[in-house]
Amino acid sequence: MTQYPEGYRTEPAGLSDEMRVRREKLYKLQDAERDPYHITKFDRTHYSADITGDYDALEGKTVRVAGRVMAKRVQGKAGFMDLMDDRGRIQLYVSVNELGAETMAEVKTWDVGDIIGVEGFVFKTRTEAISVHVTAIRLLSKSLRPLPEKYHGLTDTDQRYRRRYLDLIMNPDSRRTFELRVNFIRLLRRYLDERGYLEVETPVLGTIQGGADARPFITHHNTLDLDMYLRIATELNLKRLIVGGMERVYEIGRIFRNEGMDTKHNPEFTTVELYESYANYETMMDIAEGILTAAARELRGTYTLEWNGYTIDMTPGWRRMTMIEAIRTYTGVDFDTITTADEAAAAAKAAGVDLDGVEHTWGNILYECFDQKVEEKLIQPTFITMYPVEVSPLAKRSPADGRMTERFELFIGACEIGNAFSELNDPLDQRIRFEAQMELKARGNDDCEALEYGMPPTGGMGIGIDRCVMLLSGTDSIRDVILFPTMKPIEG
Repeated sequence: MTQYPEGYRTEPAGLSDEMRVRREKLYKLQDAERDPYHITKFDRTHYSADITGDYDALEGKTVRVAGRVMAKRVQGKAGFMDLMDDRGRIQLYVSVNELGAETMAEVKTWDVGDIIGVEGFVFKTRTEAISVHVTAIRLLSKSLRPLPEKYHGLTDTDQRYRRRYLDLIMNPDSRRTFELRVNFIRLLRRYLDERGYLEVETPVLGTIQGGADARPFITHHNTLDLDMYLRIATELNLKRLIVGGMERVYEIGRIFRNEGMDTKHNPEFTTVELYESYANYETMMDIAEGILTAAARELRGTYTLEWNGYTIDMTPGWRRMTMIEAIRTYTGVDFDTITTADEAAAAAKAAGVDLDGVEHTWGNILYECFDQKVEEKLIQPTFITMYPVEVSPLAKRSPADGRMTERFELFIGACEIGNAFSELNDPLDQRIRFEAQMELKARGNDDCEALEYGMPPTGGMGIGIDRCVMLLSGTDSIRDVILFPTMKPIEG
């Protein structure tokens, strides 16, 4: 008889009656040397979707399917079960005539949630339901906890995020969202690969912080006795690859920022950053629009999306406005006619902009006007271009106006989706900007040193993958598109 570890059948406190009964069923199977956990493999020939999608070719044919029991209606000598696998559901018909009295009696003891493997032939019931007439069946894993009540699924959002496995079992919409995420990343890779980009990997741990203005997570390397930082961006290492002659590179990677959490922010999130030599921010605009319009067309089958309470028109040909044009359009304040910081401050205050804590420079005030009064109005896809130097330390100055940089941010549904520059490749200007922000020591001299070897004109862009999936799936919270979002531990 199989030996089990000491204490194997010790029941923890707080078991419900149903959980206790399920354990007893397992023990009986084990005592009869039919422990489902000892089974290591099941040779499956078809998925549920194969059968429902190609019934004419499979009618009467023998198939082997496996999955989780999601419903069970077995009484007397026959009955039905619903099996869910990776690709959908299929109905099973079981009868004592095919399985025999002993197996049929065992099937009746099985529970919703159990995982089974079956063999049988494909047919339709009298109600035209595509089904598998089971000729052999085996319990592959015993579910010791009951699933949530089937008619309501798992509706508590906190529990959905903490127990994502139950969310995926009970809520088909959630599963479809994560399948869409996978398909979006596939499309993104294909789009860039077809344009000659190389996918690369850069370090998650570094000895300096850099690439963005954010608070990092700090950890410690025991062997080196050295504090290290989880990356807050992939930008600086990717630009070093451009210096090294890798002319088109991208990285899809996890980013970590030790900051607040809300419906649009999680401490760890995923971005794609890409850099192309001999290109500029306008090249990046074309790529951003190309990726997202292709995603809407291929993954959703429409350019019309519903998100954040808005109807979004993703039809190609997105609006492009400078920051000054956007402020003039939405507030009436015309920074083209304003030349000094004092004039800018007076105009901004008259428009209701709060400048407390804002350094009074023309560029900082311009940005605050946009951030406070314009961003929330950008519902349809819009590229806002030409940002002030003060808020763009890694972007190239505009040849037409040295106060501005060749930078854009993409807004959809009043939410920032992407950020791009004509990358600053002047090492002398870069050193001055770092020093002005007291970041030269924090970032290290290596970034400026790399630029001193010469970096070609380059366009660079970062796009938030989580927010793109929110847009494409119409979900309101970033936690709905991250499989295991950061959650505060439950006390006690």
